[in-house]
Amino acid sequence: MSHNLQFYIDGAWVDPAEPRQLDVIDPSSEEAFARISLGSKADVDKAVAAAKRAFASYGFTSVEERLDLLHRIIDIYQKRSADLALVVSREMGAPSGFALEWQVGIGLAHLKKTAEVLRSYAFRQVKGRSLVVREPIGVAGLITPWNWPLNQITCKVGPALAVGCTMVLKPSEIAPLDAVIFAEILDEAGVPKGVFNLINGDGPTVGQALAAHPDVDMMSFTGSTRAGILVAKAAADTVKRVSQELGGKSPNILLPDVDFATAVEKGVGGCFGNSGQSCNAPTRMFVPRERQSEVIAIAKAAAEKFAVGPADAPGTDLGPVVSQIQFDKIQDLIQSGVDEGATVVTGGPGRPGGLNRGYFVRPTVFADVTQSMRIAREEIFGPVLSILPYDSVEEAVEMANDTVYGLASYIQSPDIEAARKVAARMRTGNVHINYPAWDAAMPFGGYKQSGNGREYAEYGLEDFLEIKGISGYEAA
Repeated sequence: MSHNLQFYIDGAWVDPAEPRQLDVIDPSSEEAFARISLGSKADVDKAVAAAKRAFASYGFTSVEERLDLLHRIIDIYQKRSADLALVVSREMGAPSGFALEWQVGIGLAHLKKTAEVLRSYAFRQVKGRSLVVREPIGVAGLITPWNWPLNQITCKVGPALAVGCTMVLKPSEIAPLDAVIFAEILDEAGVPKGVFNLINGDGPTVGQALAAHPDVDMMSFTGSTRAGILVAKAAADTVKRVSQELGGKSPNILLPDVDFATAVEKGVGGCFGNSGQSCNAPTRMFVPRERQSEVIAIAKAAAEKFAVGPADAPGTDLGPVVSQIQFDKIQDLIQSGVDEGATVVTGGPGRPGGLNRGYFVRPTVFADVTQSMRIAREEIFGPVLSILPYDSVEEAVEMANDTVYGLASYIQSPDIEAARKVAARMRTGNVHINYPAWDAAMPFGGYKQSGNGREYAEYGLEDFLEIKGISGYEAA
């Protein structure tokens, strides 16, 4: 039986308080392939009440009980991986192989890392005659995006479950079906009733009601900076904790001694991955001015290797972007690059040849980009790379940091000491030197308008914990 039109509240699949539905669009075809229900404040009130009741018992369970639950979830998640990959591919356009290996695989990695960290996490610390205790914060409201849906669901739900929080999840209404399957996984794993609740809905209705609810103790939000600000404002009246992972405009600094053939090709691939729909994508490539012509040739060849097509088509490297709204925004920004005088190396406005339907974007590289251009300052969230020339490493660092964002930065050089010196000066939550492998143990989050709080591993657990000091715990 499909649960797409229902919500998961208090351990049961239930109908919404009021009937209101939304089509789920396949971005490869622009056609609806499923429908979901949209929640209301009444649904939020019901789910929060269930979570509050459940916290009275779940908040005091043992580490062993919570570990057992996580291991059951991991086992069932693995069994349902193909189902998850299929819906992620259809609802947000990830190519089939990429959806299974990365979109689903990254969620599994987070769940496994959370269980590993929980096994040895120190919730209690004796300091002299006092005890410092880390306790679950209570009821958590979780809002997740459409671009890496299972990544964000698992690195919020996993840690919340691990420390003893109860929760209400609102996934993106654009890519909601993977969350429905995830709720089915938790139900099969035997999550206690009321501990995990799922409501589909939009931000102004369900998101706003969650953020403002007096019985929600914290909000964990991933999405745009604009929406994150609205969540923080709604949460302010009840002085709840707000953890935010927001936008990015990540620089990729290629130092003069780098192997440009390798560094540029990998930089293009990093920018274009997931059709450019990653908040930490290295979208601004800083290169020595005297090497820009060489870089242009390498970037053009690398970009033109990417095959754009439907998510289920064999050989597709880049699927569509997620929606008409995103497509229009990306096209507007590409056109702004043309209008403001950047050099179009490859790509440009419009769809790739032969693709007249679907939200497909031409893999685009701009050169001769300056700091004042919109393509250098605004988050594009599509397969669009800007190449910015620099005259000194000092200037490159200054330009890289000259942004309201601070999520990630990338440094390329065979001289590791030189790369470390540059890394120390980057105002970002993550710095990646020489394209390292993704690491689930690294803290993830940003400086400035890229947010606050950290996710992944023990850093994710700590977002959901309060600190209590008990003095006089040991007798004098």
